[in-house]
Amino acid sequence: MTDSRIAFVTGGGGGIGAAICRSLAAAGHKVAVSDIAVDNARAVAQEIGGLAVETDVADAASVASSAENVLSELGPVDILVNCAGWDLFMPFVETDEAFMAKVLAINLAGPMRVTRTFLPGMIERSWGRLIHISSDAGRVGSSFEAIYSGAKGGIIAFSKTMARETARKGVTSNCVCPGPTETALLQSVVGDGEKSERMMEGLKRAVPMRRLGQPEDIGPAVTFLASEDAAFITGQTLSVSGGLTMA
Repeated sequence: MTDSRIAFVTGGGGGIGAAICRSLAAAGHKVAVSDIAVDNARAVAQEIGGLAVETDVADAASVASSAENVLSELGPVDILVNCAGWDLFMPFVETDEAFMAKVLAINLAGPMRVTRTFLPGMIERSWGRLIHISSDAGRVGSSFEAIYSGAKGGIIAFSKTMARETARKGVTSNCVCPGPTETALLQSVVGDGEKSERMMEGLKRAVPMRRLGQPEDIGPAVTFLASEDAAFITGQTLSVSGGLTMA
């Protein structure tokens, strides 16, 4: 078992986020399960013996309050996993200002805001792990996800910059990029009906392993990057996509 650290996982009540929380907890870490859907967070926290924290990553006051809560209940955060995300499929020309603002607030500004909250303490203690859940959409693009892809590509660039700024301060920064993963969020994005079924089958055919990812595929990659074994790995982007992207 690894040395126990305190982890804060945004979007921890959702499919991928919950799997990450379980994996980190299984490795011996204390996990703050952070989610705007606090009932989901509570269910995951109860399952793993963690702490549920209601957090809206798009709201600075909410993030600050969550940080204070975790510090009081668990202690200083050593591992930050930025997993909260949101999107809908639609052609770029059909998007509007409100949709763009929401996607960017959650998927780009949110991780930046949460990182800025916890990073100073990591630097002060000379140990930290920043792990950002981006997406292969941010590496190669994704039709009908222009703004989301842009946000996730921005997170990859942000993560690399954090890696450069913190390389001599005991903090690493890396990205994990899931490919198409079978979650409630993906189902809500593609919708229901015959068209969505065809889309899901098309996604499976595009993956060399001929299946969608499962949330449990992502957790071990995050847990490795959070470990001492990954101490010399920073500024990297790891796809967990069944071979969908290989560059």
